[in-house]
Amino acid sequence: MLNFILNEIRKSGKHRKYYLAHSYRKNGRVLKLRFYLGPDLNEAELEVRKKIGEKEIQERIARLNAIRDPYITALSASELEELRTLEAKGELGISHLSEEEWTRFTEAFTYDTNAIEGSSIEAKEVADVLERRKWPRDRSKEEIDETYGVAEAIRYLRKMKEHISLKLILELHSIVFKNSKTFAGEFRKRGLEVVIADAHGNIVHRGAPSASGMQRT
Repeated sequence: MLNFILNEIRKSGKHRKYYLAHSYRKNGRVLKLRFYLGPDLNEAELEVRKKIGEKEIQERIARLNAIRDPYITALSASELEELRTLEAKGELGISHLSEEEWTRFTEAFTYDTNAIEGSSIEAKEVADVLERRKWPRDRSKEEIDETYGVAEAIRYLRKMKEHISLKLILELHSIVFKNSKTFAGEFRKRGLEVVIADAHGNIVHRGAPSASGMQRT
């Protein structure tokens, strides 16, 4: 039986945001999954949302376990044979996305990108923000700005033909964070390190060292 912990409560102004968490071990590493339950929940609401969160986390774990790590798991004989016969199956075709497909991709990519950075905006709310200009309640202006920023960066990439470069990376960073971060479009200064911590101050992720002058994240 999985052990779920309601151990993350974040304060946002006068509001309290609740998260359900579960830690598990995979390939020798301890991984942690979180599910945003909602803001200012009473006991009954919290109980209902916890059941939804437990089911969602279980499904995420099942999906993660179904994905094999290519650095750890060797290809099977049938997979190796499939690779050897790919060239004989003919030329690959290029299929371009329709505008409707680009819209769906933009919404999914925007949600995934911001969720990695700790945004509390849920997947179903991204369309409200981008398509209907409808802000979900109890979401910060910074999270809304970065939702618009990621979508704008995708539109920018669709139009430009420049190859990947430091200049392009800085430009994309500036687009995404121009209304939410003072350091938008800048490299991280030497000596400044970045970490992500939970509500109790425990570091759950440490960014790349600044010694190489890498960009802020």
